[in-house]
Amino acid sequence: MDRAPGPSVRLRLTLSYAGFLMLAGALLLAAVWLFLLRYVPERALLVPSGTPVRYDVFPVRSNLLRVFAPRAAGVLAFLLVFGLVGGWFLAGRVLAPLTRVTEATRRAANGSLSHRVRLPGRRDEFRELADAFDTMLARLDAHVAEQRRFAANASHELRTPLAISKALLDVARTDPDRDTAEVLDRLHAVNARAIGLTEALLLVSRAEQGAFEREDVDLSLPAEEATETLLPLAEKHGVAIETSAEFAPTTGSEALLLQLTMNLVHNAIVHNMPGGGRVWVRTAVLPDAVTLTVENTGEHLSPGLAATLTEPFRRGTGRVHTDHAGAGLGLAIVKTIAHAHDGTLTLVPRPSGGLRITVELPVSGAG
Repeated sequence: MDRAPGPSVRLRLTLSYAGFLMLAGALLLAAVWLFLLRYVPERALLVPSGTPVRYDVFPVRSNLLRVFAPRAAGVLAFLLVFGLVGGWFLAGRVLAPLTRVTEATRRAANGSLSHRVRLPGRRDEFRELADAFDTMLARLDAHVAEQRRFAANASHELRTPLAISKALLDVARTDPDRDTAEVLDRLHAVNARAIGLTEALLLVSRAEQGAFEREDVDLSLPAEEATETLLPLAEKHGVAIETSAEFAPTTGSEALLLQLTMNLVHNAIVHNMPGGGRVWVRTAVLPDAVTLTVENTGEHLSPGLAATLTEPFRRGTGRVHTDHAGAGLGLAIVKTIAHAHDGTLTLVPRPSGGLRITVELPVSGAG
């Protein structure tokens, strides 16, 4: 924003200090006049002869004013100079932390998000501002780094199906005798994966921006719908699903919460034991929150690996051997949707193998 130039805050504070000091001096001199000089007689006193007196000289108001006025003016001039010089120095000291914050802001505007103010000293308003600014920069730096990593991973993931499609078309063009139906089937599968990845990226962006209307939602309904929809997939993998859906009122987007539940149940099915696996889907109500828990059997996971599974395009070791390997965005979408609904996502490895994932959302007053 273009603004017309104006006096600096330091100059205004200096003038304020000097003006206040001048006003205080003027009031002090006025008080001397009002409460002291007014009692001095305007003319010399006539003392009858024979009256004992303690002093030989009696002050006269006109004489005192003649002596007092120049000195009072000198004092006010000194206060003006002292106020301007001292006010300029004090204003500089007071505004020094703000100058550091301004410099850090300029660096951040130029792209340097790693710089921090780190203002020393005890807590006050300026240091609280500096600490809040440092916290904001740290979060912004982390967010930008995550977005760059996400964009790089997305580019890599999208480049793979495009490269495969190009290779298939090149093969079909150079080998006219190749089975066209097989090439079309493979192109269909590759394009379907690319479309699914693009839709997942759009869903992540939509959830991150909070571009959805909030309404009262019973979390048990998306849980039951996801279980019923994915039951054929569970039967194909030989996985049994147990559902315990308790009424769990919350507020948010029903479509996004259904997507969240679908991703959790889908992951629990495809990343399970080859046969005889189990999945438990539960909803519950806590005093100030509702929870959705999806638990499955499967391979043993370390806590460190489990904590990284919500990163975009992150897949656990050995978790891409199925025909539903996906793009590695399932749990990243779940985390984004949960955070967009002011909720939390917790991943805990089961001692006997598999994973327990809990989504905690704010409870609503519905019902």
